[in-house]
Amino acid sequence: MKKKKILLLSPHTDDAELGAGGTIAKLLKNNKIYYAAFSICENSIPKKWPKNILEKEVHLATKLLGIKAKNLFIFKHEVRSFPEIRQTILNEIISLRKKIKPDLVIIPSGNDYHQDHQVLNKEAIRAFKTCASIICYELPWNHVDFKTDFFVQLTKEHINKKMQALKEYKSQISLKRPYFTKEFIFGLAKVRGTQCNSDYAESFEVIRWRI
Repeated sequence: MKKKKILLLSPHTDDAELGAGGTIAKLLKNNKIYYAAFSICENSIPKKWPKNILEKEVHLATKLLGIKAKNLFIFKHEVRSFPEIRQTILNEIISLRKKIKPDLVIIPSGNDYHQDHQVLNKEAIRAFKTCASIICYELPWNHVDFKTDFFVQLTKEHINKKMQALKEYKSQISLKRPYFTKEFIFGLAKVRGTQCNSDYAESFEVIRWRI
């Protein structure tokens, strides 16, 4: 059976791993995974870290998950600038569409209130609405609402792999953000697993589903 091509779109490095790291670990076994990050957040890096630290960390994190280096794409837009460069981002997404021709695209939720995440969601839907299945990952700290339409059942091994990848983001862990903790990652996965009769899970909103 031909492997499906799956494209993850991450507004900033780490978003896709936080929202779908366990799913990546599961789907890599039988599919081709591609990952595109649109900002390395150089203007938000703590002073003790080099400006390009997130570029280095995303390479380490995605490699640990099993994504090949040739399937990693990094764009370097300024954080919180996406509303002013919507067309540029759309053009980059369309370029990825032509290059990869993905069967499934995994993007941030339209209910995510971060301005960069909202732009990437809307432009990705514009680009892929007629040619791929589209689902949106969950980042609860950015949401007021999130529709748990679709669940990916996961094992402890998958969540451990996600946790290991996130540990590569040492610059972000140094900020003591609660959503990088083991308690949060395993806790949310346990809640979503309980909702779908699984030990662990990640949930997604469905925009388009093609069979």
